[in-house]
Amino acid sequence: MGDPTFFLGIDGGGSRCRARLTDESGKKLGEGITGAANIRLGLDAAWSAILGATDQALSEAGLNADILNRIHAGFGLAGVCGPADVDFLLSGKSPFASVRVETDAHTACLGAFAGGDGGILIIGTGSVGYALIGGVAQSIGGWGFEISDDGSGAAMGRAAIRAAVRAHDGLSAASGLTNAVLAKLGPPARIVEWASTAKPGNYASFAPLVLEHALQNDTVALEIIRHGAARLDAHIKRLLELGAPQICLMGGAAGAIEPFLADWARASLVAPKGDAMDGALLLARRAA
Repeated sequence: MGDPTFFLGIDGGGSRCRARLTDESGKKLGEGITGAANIRLGLDAAWSAILGATDQALSEAGLNADILNRIHAGFGLAGVCGPADVDFLLSGKSPFASVRVETDAHTACLGAFAGGDGGILIIGTGSVGYALIGGVAQSIGGWGFEISDDGSGAAMGRAAIRAAVRAHDGLSAASGLTNAVLAKLGPPARIVEWASTAKPGNYASFAPLVLEHALQNDTVALEIIRHGAARLDAHIKRLLELGAPQICLMGGAAGAIEPFLADWARASLVAPKGDAMDGALLLARRAA
């Protein structure tokens, strides 16, 4: 009998990278979690996060790096927009037996509907709508923090910081939220310095502050969340128009945002059957 084969699912988002290792029967052996694996942050950063999470999963399973060449891997990564991005990632030396790369939205949708038809709306550091219908993929939004990602944690954080700067300059009313942001970052001159190196995940770190103040009926926080929720309603509407029979909300901010969605949008929602790592594992098995 030959050496056993293993399967690895990677969910690489804008704030964290998660790994799940299974044996040939599908039994979970170990998991790991590290920092962001968005390929827009660079090849070295993406591979560092992927291999770091993999090492943790191996350690939890009581295994070591000697088996990497017996692992078939599926990667779902933020920042992947096309074949050139996949080629870019795989230009880094892969230690795995095989690797299949898709967007993090693709693997999340695979996991949510166990490979069947459906649509998802991921709300995390970024945001993206995605549907798989008859094996055909359709993506809505998710083009990156700079030009897209409506309603995301990063977008909420950026809106809060902008509101705080306007309040500081007397251009709009101050609130508990704007005061809290200024207390964390300091005056605008220091915020400019901070922003010069800030990544989407840094902006998203202010999203919990927005949600916290929204629950206290802070008018600025409520305006930010309602604006973002309306943009996300539009994503759901488009997914339904494309033929998605049902929609799953996924991502770290999904639970907090759901109550702010329109009633008709919430009526289309169902619980996911699995997560993005399950989808990445399904991808890995198909590739193998």
